[in-house]
Amino acid sequence: MSTTTTVTPVEAVRLADPYPFYARLVAERPFAFDEALGAWVAADAAAVRAVLGSAVLRVRPVAQPVPAGIDGTVAGEVFGRLVRMTDGAAAARLKGVVAGALARADTAYAAALAARFTREALAAGGEVPYEELMFGVPARAVAVLCGLADGADREAARAIGDFVRCIPATATPADHAAAAAAAVRLRALLGPGLDAAAAAAAPTPAGSTPAGSAPAGSTPARGLLAELVRAADRDGWVELGPLLANAIGFLSQTYDATAGLIGNTLVALARGAAAPDTGALVREVVRHDAPVQNTRRFAAGTFTHAGSTVEPGQQLLVVLAAANRDPAVNPDPHTLLPGRVNPVIFTFGAAAHRCPGEELAVALATAVVTELRTAGLTTTATPAYRPLANARIPHL
Repeated sequence: MSTTTTVTPVEAVRLADPYPFYARLVAERPFAFDEALGAWVAADAAAVRAVLGSAVLRVRPVAQPVPAGIDGTVAGEVFGRLVRMTDGAAAARLKGVVAGALARADTAYAAALAARFTREALAAGGEVPYEELMFGVPARAVAVLCGLADGADREAARAIGDFVRCIPATATPADHAAAAAAAVRLRALLGPGLDAAAAAAAPTPAGSTPAGSAPAGSTPARGLLAELVRAADRDGWVELGPLLANAIGFLSQTYDATAGLIGNTLVALARGAAAPDTGALVREVVRHDAPVQNTRRFAAGTFTHAGSTVEPGQQLLVVLAAANRDPAVNPDPHTLLPGRVNPVIFTFGAAAHRCPGEELAVALATAVVTELRTAGLTTTATPAYRPLANARIPHL
C-alpha cells in the first residue's frame, strides 16, 4: 500500500490511495480533534455510528441552516427544504415521505433507461464520453422517472449539475448564481408534473374538476413524482413546496454520488477486479472505495464519545470511508470482495439521515458499467481525482 501522508482527512479524498491514511486513523485516532481542520474527526465504526445517531449533532450549523451565498434565493429555498440538509420533527416526517417514494421507485426501469442512454452515447463514436456516462446518464434516468422526457431530461441533468455547485463550502459567487438560476429552472421543469400528480391523487366529487388539475389532454406525472404524492397522502402531508424541493433532491442526490460509484467501479476493473457479476462488484465498491468519503455534523449541544467531549458550536468530520474499512465490522476490510456476506457499509449514512436512494444508485451504476463492459471499454487504473472535499470521483 502507498505510504503517502496527508495533512487532513479532507485532502485524503483525492489521493490515489487514501486508505492507508484512513487505516491509521481507525487504529490510532478513531475519535480525535484535528487541529489543522479545526474539527473533531470520527473514523472508526463505533465513532461514526455514535455521531450519526446523535440527536444533538446537526447536518448544518445552527446559525446558518442555508449557505450564506444562496440565502434568499430560490436555490436557498430548495436547499433549506431538502431532508438531507435539515433536522427536527418536521424534517423526519418529510424524510419518511421521501423514503416511502424511493422505496417504490422502479429501479428496473431506471436501469433500463441508463443502459439505453449509455448505448446511445457510445453509438455516437469517438472518445468514450465518460463525463456524460458518469453524471448525465444517471441524472437523465432519474429525470425520466420524474416524468421529464423529449429533451427535458437532458435539460434537468444540466441544471442539476449547476445546482449542486452551491453545496460545497468552497462554492464561489459564480457557483451560487448558477445554482440560483438552476433552481428556478428545475422548479419550472418539475413543478407542473408534481401539480398534475397531486391533482390526479385528489378526491374528486362526481361531475367536477379538481382545482389545480392538469389541463385537458395532459398526462399526469407518473413514476417518482406520483410515488412522492402517494407517500405524502399516506402520511397526511399536504404542502407541495417541500415535495418539489425534494423532487429536485432526487436529482441532486443522484449526481455526484452515482458518478463516483460508476467511476470507482471502472477503476476497480482497471486494477484487475475479478467480478463476473457487475452488480455484486458495484455493491462492494460502495464499501471498498466509497463515492462519498465523508460528511459533516455540527454540535447543537454537548456530545461525548470515548471519553472526549464535543462542545456546542464545534464541527465534526465523519469519515465514512474509514469506517467502511474498520476491521472491527468488516473482516479483511482492504480486500475487494464482490459478494461479501453481510458487509457493514456507512457510505449512505446511518440513523435519521441514512440516504434512502441506495438501491436506485446501485441499479444506475450497474447498468452503465455493464454496458461499458459489454462494449469492451476500459479506463486507466491510476486516474486523477477531482478536488472535492467529500466525493471521490475520478477523472476518466
